[in-house]
Amino acid sequence: MDWSIIMDDENLLHSFIGIGIFLFFLLLRKLFTKYLFRAILKMLKKTPNEFFSSVWISFEQPVRWLFIIIGFYFGAKYFPYIHTDEPMFLKIYRSIVIALITWGFYNLSSSASVMFHKLNRQMNFQIDQILIPFLSKTIRFIIIAISFTIIIQEFGYNISGFIAGLGLGGLAFALAAQDALKNFFGGIVIIFEKPFSIGDWILTPSVEGTVEDITFRSTKIRTFAQALVTVPNSTLSNETITNWSKMGKRRIDFRLGVSYHTPPEKLEKVIHEIREFLQNDPDIHKETIFVHFDRFADSSLELFFYFFTKTTVWGEYLDVKQRINFRIMEILAREGVDIPFPTQTLYVETVEKSKGENQPGVQ
Repeated sequence: MDWSIIMDDENLLHSFIGIGIFLFFLLLRKLFTKYLFRAILKMLKKTPNEFFSSVWISFEQPVRWLFIIIGFYFGAKYFPYIHTDEPMFLKIYRSIVIALITWGFYNLSSSASVMFHKLNRQMNFQIDQILIPFLSKTIRFIIIAISFTIIIQEFGYNISGFIAGLGLGGLAFALAAQDALKNFFGGIVIIFEKPFSIGDWILTPSVEGTVEDITFRSTKIRTFAQALVTVPNSTLSNETITNWSKMGKRRIDFRLGVSYHTPPEKLEKVIHEIREFLQNDPDIHKETIFVHFDRFADSSLELFFYFFTKTTVWGEYLDVKQRINFRIMEILAREGVDIPFPTQTLYVETVEKSKGENQPGVQ
């Protein structure tokens, strides 16, 4: 009996069994993706709690790959050319499983904003909008750091020695990372002082626009020209920041000149009508409304207007301002009060010379 042929037949049989097991798990993966995942997700979406559906979506891709890894592991047990009992194989297998779990938690941390918003609504934690992406990135960093630590320990490396080795080069690292550290602590200052939040319209000496995101290194601001400007946190934390979105009301102030030919009683009536109109307008703050005859200008009698709109939104503010300007024009036109062009009147005085004065021969 030829034992080599028998052994070859056994190896071939085991190889087919191993491949069959792997293909079976691939089929399970496809069934999971097509039917089971959708059915469970549909069921979770009907629940009042969004957290479980977020977890399920976050772990979808890792679970798909987990079917492949498990299928490869059990298939390899029958495959004659792979020794699953070897320490290196087990270390690589466990490290891949750890990486898949990390992947799922990493995805979940990106939807951490959903959890934070829910905490804000249900528990009144009042987490600032600018803090949510920062916390999400911090959680991601912690997840990756823990995963990396577990994996290198799996391969027999001493994490304490690794950290000690980092400590030896800490001075050089600190010198090389001074700007990064400045930006990091600048971001901490911005978060705790909260001069602005995500979506606020801010003005600094560097840029003006709407805040879109804040990271460990920088803050992203969308300008009104739709350009995205990235400002280092160390720069932003040391600049004067005007937060226009924090305005409770928006100011309108201007001067308007009327003709010098306007009688005093008519001018007083116009001022009274305009002030009364502003006091009754629903879009104007009632607290501060000034309409006064302010001064005698070079070519007109100058009226001074100072009041505030209730809205701070730029477009709505312009609409209110335009409507008020038209209303003022109507009042002036109804009362026959003109708005003059800037003019100057030049008086030329001529002096007639006496007869015979400065004539030759006359003494």
